[in-house]
Amino acid sequence: MTQQLIDSGIEEKISKVVGGISNLPTPPIVFSQIQKVLSNPNTSAFDIAAIIQEDPAISAKVLKLTNSAYYGLPSEIESVKQAVVIVGLEAVKNLVLSASVFEAFSKGKLDKEFQDVFWRHSLGVAFAARLLAHTLKSKMMFDAEAAFSAGMLHDIGKMVISVYMPDDFAKINELREQKPNTPDHVLEEEVLGYNHMQIGALLGKEWKLPAKLIEAISFHHFPQLNESENSLPFLIHMGNYLTHFTFDSEPDSEISIEPVAEGVVNFVGTSIDQLNGCADLLREEYGKSETFMEMAKGM
Repeated sequence: MTQQLIDSGIEEKISKVVGGISNLPTPPIVFSQIQKVLSNPNTSAFDIAAIIQEDPAISAKVLKLTNSAYYGLPSEIESVKQAVVIVGLEAVKNLVLSASVFEAFSKGKLDKEFQDVFWRHSLGVAFAARLLAHTLKSKMMFDAEAAFSAGMLHDIGKMVISVYMPDDFAKINELREQKPNTPDHVLEEEVLGYNHMQIGALLGKEWKLPAKLIEAISFHHFPQLNESENSLPFLIHMGNYLTHFTFDSEPDSEISIEPVAEGVVNFVGTSIDQLNGCADLLREEYGKSETFMEMAKGM
């Protein structure tokens, strides 16, 4: 099994690669500011709204997402403060993170086909992880909104490779055609010597994201290797599986989806049948996400 960010030599190598990218996206500043304010128990909707309103572009995107079909609110939300009050602090924080990440990777030369597939899958895992957090009756307690953020970001290292390492990205794609049933992280290691989980975790550190989100990025393929008590890597792992099962699996296809890692289902206290049974619910949730996709693609 592949261990994430344990070998200091690999981490140093990735740091040099990522550090050498002169125009790497900057941290989502508004998200970081909200994180700090939320640590204060006396934080109010007004405090959060005041931070978001300092960035007119993010404010507009938060309002657009709040008024999207995903939330299905009965009347239009006209202010950021109103959005915070109605959908909640944590949900608005997720909207800010989504809008910030979409913006961060909207510039530069992009592979449009990859971008479409990437964001659809990332959103699918975000919705799946939040759905499972609400649905699973297990021995573990899940934070549904943190699950959404982690799902959005779990594969962000792949976007770094696509946008800033195009030659390596092309080699990985060529290798995928030769080995269609090989997981992406294995192909990446053959070409790069490291993988998207390690790149994404390092980017998360650069962005000063919460440790539990960084762990979810780093361990989403092998949650059982994480030594902390953080349950997010397990939830994102299962959300990743559910998304592939729901949208990518076909009975007669020669392409197989990566199975749930050994021991994960038992550890969480659920079953594969219970996971697969959430597919219709995920399709319903995902059907409301078009506004997120439009924003991701800069429409």
